[in-house]
Amino acid sequence: MMPKGFPILYIVLVVLTSRLIFGPALGISAKDKDVWSSKMESERNLEVRFNGAAKHWTDALPIGNGRLGAMIWGSVANETINLNEDTLWTGTPGNYTDPDAPNTLHEVRKLVDIGKFAEATTAAVNLTGDPSDVYQLLGDIKLEFDDSHTTFDEKTYQRVLDLDTATVKVQYTTNEVEYVRKHFASNPDEVIVIKISASKPASLNFTVSLDSKLHHYSYVNDKKQIIMDGSCPGKRIPPKVYGNDTPKPRTPPKPVKDRNPKGIQYSALLDLQISEGTCKLHVINGKRLYVEGCDWAVILLAASSSFDGPFTKPVDSKADPRLKSLNTMNSAKKYTYEDLYTRHVDDYQALFHRVSLKLSKSAKSTMLQNDLNLRESKERVRSFKIDEDPSLVELLFQYGRYLLIASSRPGTQVSNLQGIWNNDIEPAWDGAPHLNINMQMNYWPSLSCNLRECQEPLFDYISSLSINGKKTAKVNYGASGWVAHQVSDIWAKTSPDRGQAVWALWQMGGAWLSTHLWEHYTYTLDKEFLRNKAYPLMEGCTSFLLDWLIGSPGGFLETNPSTSPEHTFTAPDGKPASVSYSSTMDMQIIEEVFSAIVSAAEELGKSGDALIARVNKTRLRLYPTRIGRDGSIMEWAQDFKDPEVHHRHLSHLFGLFPGNTIQVEKTPELCKAAETTLYKRGEEGPGWSTTWKAALWARLHNSDHSYRMVKHLFDLVDPDHESNFEGGLYGNLFTAHPPFQIDANFGFSAAVAEMLVQSTVKDLYLLPALPRDKWANGCVKGLKARGGVTVGVCWSEGNLDGFGIWSKDGMDVVKKLHYRGNTATVEISSGIVYTFDKDLKCVKTDTLL
Repeated sequence: MMPKGFPILYIVLVVLTSRLIFGPALGISAKDKDVWSSKMESERNLEVRFNGAAKHWTDALPIGNGRLGAMIWGSVANETINLNEDTLWTGTPGNYTDPDAPNTLHEVRKLVDIGKFAEATTAAVNLTGDPSDVYQLLGDIKLEFDDSHTTFDEKTYQRVLDLDTATVKVQYTTNEVEYVRKHFASNPDEVIVIKISASKPASLNFTVSLDSKLHHYSYVNDKKQIIMDGSCPGKRIPPKVYGNDTPKPRTPPKPVKDRNPKGIQYSALLDLQISEGTCKLHVINGKRLYVEGCDWAVILLAASSSFDGPFTKPVDSKADPRLKSLNTMNSAKKYTYEDLYTRHVDDYQALFHRVSLKLSKSAKSTMLQNDLNLRESKERVRSFKIDEDPSLVELLFQYGRYLLIASSRPGTQVSNLQGIWNNDIEPAWDGAPHLNINMQMNYWPSLSCNLRECQEPLFDYISSLSINGKKTAKVNYGASGWVAHQVSDIWAKTSPDRGQAVWALWQMGGAWLSTHLWEHYTYTLDKEFLRNKAYPLMEGCTSFLLDWLIGSPGGFLETNPSTSPEHTFTAPDGKPASVSYSSTMDMQIIEEVFSAIVSAAEELGKSGDALIARVNKTRLRLYPTRIGRDGSIMEWAQDFKDPEVHHRHLSHLFGLFPGNTIQVEKTPELCKAAETTLYKRGEEGPGWSTTWKAALWARLHNSDHSYRMVKHLFDLVDPDHESNFEGGLYGNLFTAHPPFQIDANFGFSAAVAEMLVQSTVKDLYLLPALPRDKWANGCVKGLKARGGVTVGVCWSEGNLDGFGIWSKDGMDVVKKLHYRGNTATVEISSGIVYTFDKDLKCVKTDTLL
């Protein structure tokens, strides 16, 4: 029962929390450290919790440093810790061109022009290419404990991922001895660290070894370290064939000199540090290490590969993975365990602590949040449909940020379909980056959720795609610039995927990625990045799009052939088809790219360039977004019959989100049609589709439906019966397609951010899609908005209390503030903290030190 006076106390606490964040009278302290930290961040534990060992891979808990990843199962007597290294892939650099493509392209275009869409779809199979290569695993650390661990007190067991420290802790008691295992992946020292300790001296006895499903050889060296050397396959296992997707024979390739090429080589090095005294370390069969009679032991794991960039064949690589691992280990061993942990936490929290979020129900609620936080996470997911616990939303929001930090850091590979976590030789969809939504969604939270550095691997990847994509554009399409299609891999594959045109043929992958370049600038105002990195890539993408567009009888410029990703239509003659012209997504992406490069040229003083003049002329002839007979946005240029109205992709709503060409204030008719489209699509779909819908509804400022999609994701998936589910969450809060895909974890964080703060370069919308009855009280601090500003907002009983805005990026900006129809225009100077009340009036300014 709720204590007497609880509602009043709760309101007082909300006000006090607001003051802690924004200072006196909702002002912000003058010191930078006070802007970025507050007691709000430590009030509630952010933990993914289990009270037992993992039974399935999706019960294990992930750690990662961007390059190395591990899954902690937490078994007691026999523990297996799955390992990943982000450069382990099958294959070698490929030739992503097809000299036969121009003839096929001419044939397909003619069929489209005369309205034979089914025939064009069949012919377009000959424009498709080879499959991507496959993401691989590294191996396993195997721990075998002594017989005392065969029985343990189950009530004492806990396995917890603490998001605040990026540490997994396994704890249990057996025979009155408490055992603790702590795991983390250090970014500054490039190692995975595991400390195992016992509460009773000399009670720790276990064997450790390394193993892998890949070809490998392991042994103990003269320093009593375990070394595992191995290799990835030089050729992938042939993919499964779906449907009639075999193209006609093409021009015979040049003779292949090596039908079994050398693949990427790898090396892992495991080092053991043990307590002094009676503790002993033994070598068993030259492959395993036995720890006997210790108080504690620290395991360090370093790993690397011979991957030397996407354009270097493994056989030509000069990289020595064993030497790299040894050097990494020697550097890490200079530090004590305590120093390694401190360096890890400091590095991680510098990113993670930038954003804090607290959500609560109404003060009248009887929910005891702290008690709920101690339950197993999977049980919290299971009960969400009933209790709608806001703190679980907080946890999943921050979990997405944690996973991005753990899977994408400067200098690492791009976060793939599974981040960096994989336990299969043949992962679902090859674990490959899919460029028609999935990889882009991986990076949606990088800007709004204040993790700009985590996006750097994406830009490095786009640079690699532009090199291979230039060859693909020239040979396949006779176009300048660069192109990338739907599926890629570590070798920066830019050719179409294999198989049917409905999923394999899509020329807009690189163009969509290019929009991230401009978005990065709008959030950061980093003109050096725009000039040196973004603009050259945007120029190449724009050049391709200008050449790809062709004239049509109606006077518009069109794309032909064109597909709407993975979705078919019924042609006017009643036949199923997927290939036509000027799909809405094509045109919306092209408009987004053209708008971005024109704006970028203005920023860089290049508005007079010939390319920009051509873009401005071309934009006037782009096929527009149209509304169909039923009031929804047309997915294709013609109002074709849709045989699957509940299709998982929302491709024709790209312009609403993540694009910016459809806006509530500027295009109300299109927004109304977008709303109709979302109703028509329905609520079912895989996890990434669910979170995309949440963000789309948020952009429409529809809090009810945005929240419905948030709630829809909280469906606990049974790993033994995945086929019975669509979307949902696994026990470890990984998102499901199913099977596991990490994109929806990132999409969720981005969607929640959109519900709380939205922006254009000139506008800032406060709480635009706040579900006032579900998250009646709350604060968010540290979200980024376009224009290089950071935002903090507090509200109570669904109403704005106050907010702060500050900038440290060295540029002054003018912002139009929006809240429930009220507006105010303010100038934000860099280095100044501005505090506003609920009426959008500035009540305090301070210098940001």
